[in-house]
Amino acid sequence: MATKKRPRRPTRKRAAPRPKRQKPESLRLRSVAASLTVADLEKSIAWYRDVLGFTVGERWEEAGRTRGVQMKAGACDIMLDQDDFAKGRDRRKGEGFRIWVATIQDITAIAARVKAAGWPLDREPSETPWGDWAFAVSDPDGFKITFVQE
Repeated sequence: MATKKRPRRPTRKRAAPRPKRQKPESLRLRSVAASLTVADLEKSIAWYRDVLGFTVGERWEEAGRTRGVQMKAGACDIMLDQDDFAKGRDRRKGEGFRIWVATIQDITAIAARVKAAGWPLDREPSETPWGDWAFAVSDPDGFKITFVQE
């Protein structure tokens, strides 16, 4: 009986050795979540869900009222918390704060969905000066979100 020859495996390059970790070790995270205090929680939930496409995760209630919600998109979370207005109802939100999100999805299609929902873009999908394809939008409280296509 003849023996079959196995196909030869391609030669693998060995990975370069890892550099030694600095001491003390630097911080290494697996995820990060933003928590935004909003003026109208139900309006913000609807916007993140219906305009951007997040799904609703956990809800936090107090005395029968929803006080906060976890909004999920893939492995990422944005927490929305109802403002208690202790610092005043006219307090501006979102100033000096921007969330950068990256996706492999077509951000031109995401931007079109945002506009089809009647929401304006702060920046149309276009190339950034550093070469990324990105668009920007502001949520109902003025928090800015920039979408970058990987």
